[in-house]
Amino acid sequence: MAGTGYTDLREKLKSMMPYRDGHKGSGGGGGLAREPPEPPPYDRKRRHQEDSGSEPSDYEEQKEEEEARKVKSGIRQLRLFSAEECAKIEARIEDVVSRAEKGLYKEHTVDRAPLRNKYFFGEGYTYGSQLQRRGPGQERLYPRGEVDAIPEWVHDLVIRKLVEHRVIPEGFVNSAVINDYQPGGCIVSHVDPIHIFERPIVSVSFFSDSALCFGCKFQFKPIRVSEPVLFLPVKRGSVTVLSGYAADEITHCIRPQDIKERRAVIILRKTRLDAPRLETKSLSSSVLPPGYNSGSNRDQILKPKRSHRKADPDAAHRPRILEMDKEENRRSVLLPKHRRRSNFSSENYWRRSYEYTEDCDEEEEDGSPARKVKMRRH
Repeated sequence: MAGTGYTDLREKLKSMMPYRDGHKGSGGGGGLAREPPEPPPYDRKRRHQEDSGSEPSDYEEQKEEEEARKVKSGIRQLRLFSAEECAKIEARIEDVVSRAEKGLYKEHTVDRAPLRNKYFFGEGYTYGSQLQRRGPGQERLYPRGEVDAIPEWVHDLVIRKLVEHRVIPEGFVNSAVINDYQPGGCIVSHVDPIHIFERPIVSVSFFSDSALCFGCKFQFKPIRVSEPVLFLPVKRGSVTVLSGYAADEITHCIRPQDIKERRAVIILRKTRLDAPRLETKSLSSSVLPPGYNSGSNRDQILKPKRSHRKADPDAAHRPRILEMDKEENRRSVLLPKHRRRSNFSSENYWRRSYEYTEDCDEEEEDGSPARKVKMRRH
């Protein structure tokens, strides 16, 4: 009788608290086999998972799926360039790199950073540490003529084909940027300045396959990237067109883990007619009249451009190297109110949040007022 009563009580307790069986490690294989295994903790990175039921998790998943659908609605991808065409264009990109190393381009055409080089053609603009005043809508076009013209091969080999396939209209492109990434390079989450560029934003990928991620958040020291709202594979020779929600309402980035081989992308855009432009005298404090550095004029002066020293390709495998682009493009304050999203989509919002304000006396190369991290050069 006593034994039977004990067994019934244990069965009753087990039916009331089945999750405890996995931690007890006691016998009774038949009863344990019927219980589902306990899921690993935080495997989906849900906050307060241990206290939440399935309904909040389902709700979060539905929100993420809905946002992913919105992002997809603003993305168009085409596979336009064959392997032979890619090889021909990649040879031209190599020529651009060679000319830059020989110093044959204007100063503001070339912008170097560890594991990422940028080449501006047609139109160039300031970003990151290049202006002392930072914030939404502070990016500025360079004065006309400060960067080299778009090379003829970009028109002949890339733009013409996009026009033929009706990706963009004739005469749309007046700005071409080549981003050349080494393995481990990246560009942090950003929105292409809405007050500078028209939509759509067109990019063509070369050298290797990669990916574009939307809605990621970066943390630093060491560099870490959150799970994206949408992971978009980008193949060599493919064309990616961003507009609508994907271009304006959510940030996009390239994560270090998605650049496994050298990769280059040609970004083709059109500048707005009313895009703000720097005056020539703002380009260098050395040519400014005495007293110009005081008062409100000081805020528009460009900081000295960073060194054009080449990056060490082996640096991709060294610890604590931040290969992030200095392009801290934010949502413009010029975006109409009815199209604005919450500030959570702004790169600098989360960088200023409490999660990244722990003590740190190192300074990021772009001089961000929030999380300051010094970039190590090798």
